[in-house]
Amino acid sequence: MFQTRASRAALVSGLALLLGSAAVVAPGLAFAQTERAGVIQRILVQGNERIEQSTVVSYLPVAPGEPVDAARIDLALKALFRTDLFSDVKIDFRNGDLIVTVVENPIINRVIFEGNKGLKEDKLRDEVTVRPRGIFTRSKVQGDVQRIVELYRRSGRISANVTPQIIELPQKRVDLIFKIEEGPKSGILSVNILGNKAFSDNDLRDVVVTEETRWFKFFSNNANYDPDRLEYDKEQLRKHYRNRGYYDFRVTSAVAELAPDKNGFVITYTVDEGPRYKFGKVQVETELQKLDKTVLESLLVVRSGQVYQDEQIEQATDALTFAAGAAGFAFVDVRPRYTPDRDKGVVDVTFSVREGPRVYVDRIDIVGNNQTLDYVIRREMSVVEGDAYNRALVDRSKRQIRSLGFFKEVDITEVPGTSPDRTSLQVKIEEQPTGELSFSAGYSSVDQLVLDLGITQRNFRGRGQDVRARVSVGSLRQQLDFSFTEPRFLGRDVAAGVDVYGYRYDLSEFSSYKTTTFGTTFRANFPLGIDSRGAVRYTLRQDDIQIDGLLCNPSQGVVLSASLCEQVGKRITSLVGYGGRLDRRNDYLNPTRGYYVDINQDLAGLGGDVNFLRTDLEAGWFYGITKDFIFSAVGSAGYVVGWGGDNVRINDRYYKGGLNFRGFETAGIGPRDLSLQRADALGGKAFAIGTVELTVPTFLPEQYGIKAAVFSDFGTLGLLDKADRNYRPGDLDCVNPQIIDPTDPTKTINNPAIPGTRNTCIRDNLSLRASAGVSIFWKSPMGPIRFDFSRVLAKEIYDRKETFRFSTSTRF
Repeated sequence: MFQTRASRAALVSGLALLLGSAAVVAPGLAFAQTERAGVIQRILVQGNERIEQSTVVSYLPVAPGEPVDAARIDLALKALFRTDLFSDVKIDFRNGDLIVTVVENPIINRVIFEGNKGLKEDKLRDEVTVRPRGIFTRSKVQGDVQRIVELYRRSGRISANVTPQIIELPQKRVDLIFKIEEGPKSGILSVNILGNKAFSDNDLRDVVVTEETRWFKFFSNNANYDPDRLEYDKEQLRKHYRNRGYYDFRVTSAVAELAPDKNGFVITYTVDEGPRYKFGKVQVETELQKLDKTVLESLLVVRSGQVYQDEQIEQATDALTFAAGAAGFAFVDVRPRYTPDRDKGVVDVTFSVREGPRVYVDRIDIVGNNQTLDYVIRREMSVVEGDAYNRALVDRSKRQIRSLGFFKEVDITEVPGTSPDRTSLQVKIEEQPTGELSFSAGYSSVDQLVLDLGITQRNFRGRGQDVRARVSVGSLRQQLDFSFTEPRFLGRDVAAGVDVYGYRYDLSEFSSYKTTTFGTTFRANFPLGIDSRGAVRYTLRQDDIQIDGLLCNPSQGVVLSASLCEQVGKRITSLVGYGGRLDRRNDYLNPTRGYYVDINQDLAGLGGDVNFLRTDLEAGWFYGITKDFIFSAVGSAGYVVGWGGDNVRINDRYYKGGLNFRGFETAGIGPRDLSLQRADALGGKAFAIGTVELTVPTFLPEQYGIKAAVFSDFGTLGLLDKADRNYRPGDLDCVNPQIIDPTDPTKTINNPAIPGTRNTCIRDNLSLRASAGVSIFWKSPMGPIRFDFSRVLAKEIYDRKETFRFSTSTRF
């Protein structure tokens, strides 16, 4: 740490000596007794080096012209000591002069940690309160020593010892050194359970978080002794038993014994299980006339005859509190009353619903936001300062803040206010990266590789603005787009944004056309109700469809249908759309309960060259069976139809596959033109796709960040316009393609060499497609990665399969 260790003896003074009685001067004795009381004529300050005389005088509760006595001098001493600026203060009063003699506390130059190996220096710096360029005080250093010792104790090093030292420097500065002797890590030799009959030792060892020390548990932080963890374990055992009917359960003792060789601890929990209970009579009592007792009882998840569970009591209490809040009772007190009958083995529960004391929100404090501005968080709150406290609105505020996606953790706690009828809310957040540099790659059954590179900032400048840019390059697709969203346009709850994009699909090698599109979209999103939002948008774009002239030249023996060749050229699309969304999920990012419904409709033809009407519907339902098993069912459907004599162009149809239908490549299902074995994907006017998914545990440590889900995708896509088919169903033989006789469209001939004819072999079958597989999600060091392994269960012979796909992104 230091260049000259030999001179340290002359410089280092043990802080322990400074903290001893010899160095401490009691404030009441720190001044010479005044000779007499009198009126202050002048105030003189002596001994100050850095601190101005006026600053010292400003801290005094007396001033020239005021009378002074021993009591007032004592108050002045205490006032100066409370500033933490001085290590010693003396006050004398002589001949009208109040003489204040001070010894300034030194300034901390550096804070140094020596001997720390088990804990990083950054973690220690976060724990202590002293900082470079701060004032050195003995009390602060004493407190920081205890904080460091406690930090080591929580990490399993019970015998850790911390000794503070100072090195005096010129100009009243010091270097503060914390010399740390970490000591050995106290492991857990064994965890014993005594008194258990209903559950085995192994079952209960899985309940407590304290783990036995084993060589392979190098990632675990719970395989060391921590007294606080024992208390937590007792609560975990209580929850485990009380949620399985053991109402009388208690932990009679939790003992940690140090092994004779002092190489670890033996933890022993002694439990008293008691008998198993069921719910008896369950009812609701309320004195509030506007609340219907029958309606409240119907909301209860608790039923007579069920095994007693504390969790169901908590859920019922929350449900009643929310229902009362929704009915307009901001001040409600729901308390369960228990009446156990040990002879019958039942517990009667009565929920008392009463009007609670009127409480108002005094202040809302937001902590933890280093990047996000306060107002971005406050505008998501459903309660403001001065409002009546309503738990339902506070819970909704928490969900809305979480839905921003800016924060890893969101917690809203109540803090006592300035009076008994006031409460303050502390919104504690932990920010997470909101920028994303993403990269994804997909492999198809025809060896096509698509690479995507995108940059996203969902909290631009900490103002909640969303900025996205993406470049996609592949053998079939090149795309560039940019979007910007202002979540509170003009200070109102309206999210307004603009998208500018251009993309090119080159299907000339595997299909028959190329398409180039440039366009822009203006959009706005606004609330319709508490759980619903509406949206409006306008899109103006230009599409340019190109087909090789040889494929549309009758003199060259055409093979494409006339309807495709007629789409060649540039078209302007003017599109007006609107939509609505109802979202009643308990968590917008990781839902375990609830559902959502989304409907959108777009009309093209108010200007431009294209006329069509498109309708899309999507809905999802989520149900958490347990913490690790979460079931979801999501379905989507869409239909597009031309109007004003227009058919639906090939680039306005639906294409499904890839991420939205696993097991098939992008545009892997739906109608195809099989002429010349090109197997051109033509898209469809209608689709319906469903997905069922079950999140399953991987039985790996949570710190690995690996999750898994099994899924099944099923649905269909098809329904072309008649002009796009240009054939009679049943007359197709794609092995020996038939040709429509140009002189009689109702007849076909089998000689493809005849010039001037069209060879059509279009398959359009609304049959069921289905796939199943496993998705693996990994929060890797370089960012989240997703792997999809799929197997097709039902398909058409001309569909394109894809058995594996992965994607990854890196956050910043």
